Amino acid sequence: MKKIILLFVLFATINVTAQIPDSLKGKWIPSLVTNIGFNQIAFSNWVKGGENSIAWSILTNFHYNNISDLWTFKNSIKATYGRSKIGSGRYITTDNDLYIENLASYNVGWAVSPFISNSIRTQVTKGYDYKTSPAKQISDLFDPGYITQTLGFTYDKYSNIITRLGIGLQEVITNRFNQYSDDLTTTKTEKFKFETGIESVTDFDFKLDENIIYKSKLRLFSQFKSLDVWDVRFDNIIAAKVSKIISVNFNYLVVYEKVQSPKTQIKEALQVGLVFNLL
Repeated sequence: MKKIILLFVLFATINVTAQIPDSLKGKWIPSLVTNIGFNQIAFSNWVKGGENSIAWSILTNFHYNNISDLWTFKNSIKATYGRSKIGSGRYITTDNDLYIENLASYNVGWAVSPFISNSIRTQVTKGYDYKTSPAKQISDLFDPGYITQTLGFTYDKYSNIITRLGIGLQEVITNRFNQYSDDLTTTKTEKFKFETGIESVTDFDFKLDENIIYKSKLRLFSQFKSLDVWDVRFDNIIAAKVSKIISVNFNYLVVYEKVQSPKTQIKEALQVGLVFNLL
C-alpha cells in the first residue's frame, strides 16, 4: 500500500495542461478501441518435446464524453476477456473483467468542481478456480457485482491527472456466490450488502514517447465503520503502438479487498496484437 501511494505522489508531480478545442466543446465524442491478442504454437513429429497451445484475449475500451465550459459528462466501459488451451485439454479463462463508469461534474468557478458518479465492477462471464479438479466456478456476471454511487468534489484542471473524493454508497450483489455479501454475524444468508464510506478515484494519462502512453486508475474505498481498512484497485496500462494496427500492451492490476482475500491480488498481462480504432 505504501508503494502505491508513493507511486501516485510521484505521478502527481507531472502536470501537463491541455485545453479542449472550442470546436469540440459541448459535443458528444465517442471513442471505441479494441485490442485483439493471439498466440499459437503447433508441433508435428517434433522430437525436442513440447505441446500444442493456443491463447487469445480481447481488450475493449469505450468512451462517450461531453465537455463544455460548465458541464463535464464522462462515460466509459472497459472489458477484458481471454482464454487459453494446452494440448488436448479444455479451454480455460485467463482474463475476465468488466468496469463501467459514469460521471457528471459542474464547473462552479472554484478550484474543485462538484460531481456525481456511478461505477460498476463485475465479470464478463463465468469465472473458475482451476486449482481444483474439476474446476470450481467462483463467479459470474453480477455475481458478485459492485455498484458504487459517489457525491463529492473533483479536481480536473489538468488533462493528464484528474482526481476526485467523495461520500460513496456501495451495493454488493450476489446470486450463488454469497461469500462476498453475506454477514457472518447473522444466521441468514444475505445476497445483498449495502455499505457507506469514502471513495477516492484518480486517473492518470501520460505520453511517455511519441508512440507510448501510460494510463492508470487508482480507486480507494473505505467504509465509515472501518476506516483503517481500504479497498484498493490500481489499474495500469502501458501501450506502445508499433504500427497503425499493431500494438504492445502491458497491464498491471493490483487489487486488495479484504472480503475477497486477506492478501493483495496482482494480475500481469503482456499482449502483442491488433488494435482497431472503431470510433
